[in-house]
Amino acid sequence: MHPIELVNSLRVFLPPDSVLYETEDLRPYECDGLSAYRQIPMIVVIPRTEEEVIRILRICHASKTPVVARGAGTGLSGGALPHANGILLSLVKLKQILEIDPITRIARVQPGVRNLAISESAMAYGLYYAPDPSSQIACSIGGNIAENSGGVHCLKYGLTVHNILKLRVITIEGECLEIGGTSLDTPGYDLLALMTGSEGMLGIVTEIIVKLIPKPEKAQVVMAAFDDIQKACNAVANVIGAGIIPAGMEMMDKMATHAVEEYIHAGYNLEAEVVLLCESDGTAEEVMDEIQRINEIMKMSGAIDIRTSNNETERLKFWAGRKAAFPAAGRISPDYYCMDGTIPRKNLARVLGGIEKLSLEYGLRCMNVFHAGDGNLHPLILYDANRPGELKKTEEFGAKILEMCIQVGGTITGEHGVGIEKINQMCSQFKTSELELFHAVKSAFDPDGLLNPGKAVPSLRRCAEHGAMHVHRNEEKFPDLPRF
Repeated sequence: MHPIELVNSLRVFLPPDSVLYETEDLRPYECDGLSAYRQIPMIVVIPRTEEEVIRILRICHASKTPVVARGAGTGLSGGALPHANGILLSLVKLKQILEIDPITRIARVQPGVRNLAISESAMAYGLYYAPDPSSQIACSIGGNIAENSGGVHCLKYGLTVHNILKLRVITIEGECLEIGGTSLDTPGYDLLALMTGSEGMLGIVTEIIVKLIPKPEKAQVVMAAFDDIQKACNAVANVIGAGIIPAGMEMMDKMATHAVEEYIHAGYNLEAEVVLLCESDGTAEEVMDEIQRINEIMKMSGAIDIRTSNNETERLKFWAGRKAAFPAAGRISPDYYCMDGTIPRKNLARVLGGIEKLSLEYGLRCMNVFHAGDGNLHPLILYDANRPGELKKTEEFGAKILEMCIQVGGTITGEHGVGIEKINQMCSQFKTSELELFHAVKSAFDPDGLLNPGKAVPSLRRCAEHGAMHVHRNEEKFPDLPRF
């Protein structure tokens, strides 16, 4: 169907300002938070209701037009990168909180609702929504489901997949499915888990029921500074080994703390090589006991400076620095490329040492900020896109970080998804038979491949063209990787 015909068919039921096709109107949608890759969409549509979403998808299915769903645009893997000959489906106007039920502790919301807005609405009942990505002030719950987002408190409370109960999903044919339920278990295959993290490739989510949990009576943070990365990593292992599951356990290297401190003034020790934040929450008695134990463990592990938040204001200040790490990177570099891989905790020091060697090899600085408790790394490679060839060099650096994650028994993503950024590394992580299975699942939901085409799961031809080989875990592809 010609673009003008498509615009006219959409404007039969959508107002003119909900169907955009002029270049200047399309430009704001050309990328998500991973701004290294850009593409102008053919058309942007902004529905207001589920019924409008259904009608849009039926038109796209009939005309074989690709569709890319977009939430708040805060994604960091190019998952919402538009298709040049397709429709970008923005869900920002589906932003109603439909119900807060304090008895069953659930919230029923539309996909455009901001992550933080759910907790703000539940606050009156002493409840909140646990997953808290650093972008929670802006990111949408629909986008969180697409990428299976986590956050600083996912160690104790889980990722998005562990905190949702039910979805309403529209297929590419315009059929409405209800997946999951509010009971403890639902019959059949676990399609709820399948849909979470599927990056908009299987269906369009129009309604979500999330779990709410009681706000803890008390929370405190221990901020420990270390003069050596290995000591800090040992502290992480020692805390978990002592049977403590912190509400959050985050780590920042020296470059990160310097960038953040100039921006937030959180009180970080600028002499330390690494700063570790470890939070306890629960009843006052539980927190008092756990904080004492954490302090002892940090001291035993070799911390050179230990501070404990004395009140809620100070606790939030400690966390504000961690949550502002990504924007703070903009103070020390024109551009940064944020990676997202996950490794076993025991290999933290080893992989960070490998990243340091790659930084020297490529001549690019790398600022490390990560979820130490679950081994989810977020190296920020600092570069200047205005320098010829520097982005390409940065991408190669990032690809090697992900291959290191695979080698030590990890994975190429923790919460940012695959999108377009890591699609070649999917060829390294998964065997041909596994990729074929992924394509079979995709085909069952979307036989014509119209939903977010070219993302997340590479074609076998792509893997062959890029010469990608499956990287077996523990294979000595990086023989010089430091061992501790």
